[in-house]
Amino acid sequence: MTEIHQELHERRILGTELLWAFGVGVLIAAILSMIVFTALSIGVNPPSNVERLDPKALHLSGEFAEDNLGTSVGSDGRVVVRVIATQFAFLPRCIPVPVGRPVTLRFVAPDVLHGLLISGTNVNTMVVPGYVAQVHTEFTRTGDLLMPCHEYCGLGHSEMWATVQVLPENQFQPDSNGRVSCAQR
Repeated sequence: MTEIHQELHERRILGTELLWAFGVGVLIAAILSMIVFTALSIGVNPPSNVERLDPKALHLSGEFAEDNLGTSVGSDGRVVVRVIATQFAFLPRCIPVPVGRPVTLRFVAPDVLHGLLISGTNVNTMVVPGYVAQVHTEFTRTGDLLMPCHEYCGLGHSEMWATVQVLPENQFQPDSNGRVSCAQR
């Protein structure tokens, strides 16, 4: 009688284990289905802009040299902003952008991991040394927006912030080199 009782007990345990395995399988399938659905229908994907650069030499020449930082308007009208996030400042400290036009924001860091967000917008990214962080956005209202570093980067972290000046089209005027400076207010 004990053998029969033991066999029934083992079958009940096996049934319970199979039920849990089925439940976990359903949960995994549901999670994977949600990931695929959002990737295909809503366009939520991991960042695909993988550009590497030498963080020790980024300021010496090329795209992130000091005279290339800030806002520029290309001959095709594209607005590109280049910013260096370094301990404990964003360079430049003030970034002018136009309202109602697509803007490409490009960030690099020579030292440690930084993060940033622009208040009241969808801009929120990490800046990893050795990589270019790129964000495409369009600003919908004028005014000054705060851009703090939101990733602890050292003792001066609390002072690391910049201002994004969203300017109306009539005030967003590039100079002869295609550069735009913050408006004096």
